[in-house]
Amino acid sequence: MIVTCVHVEVKPEFIDDFVQECIKNHNESVKEPGNLRFDILQDAEYPAKFLLYEAYQSEKDSAAHKETSHYLAWKKAVEHLMARPRIGIKHKIICPTEIEKW
Repeated sequence: MIVTCVHVEVKPEFIDDFVQECIKNHNESVKEPGNLRFDILQDAEYPAKFLLYEAYQSEKDSAAHKETSHYLAWKKAVEHLMARPRIGIKHKIICPTEIEKW
């Protein structure tokens, strides 16, 4: 299992647009084979900062996500909304290890 935490800072005037694009991507991403979670989190103190929490059963499933039409549409739609390039950090899941607990 693999989790990627994607850190994004958006230009303040585009926060609402970014959120709408992320919701569209989320709604399709959670339908993908191997997807365990796809969360969109907004910083409580600095609303232009976001964390996208993406959990997949395998590295292969995670890589397949980046080839989907909804991801590619999201990437194109949000590119100009970002204050700086996004940063994705991969993590190994330590606990829980049981799929049914996700």
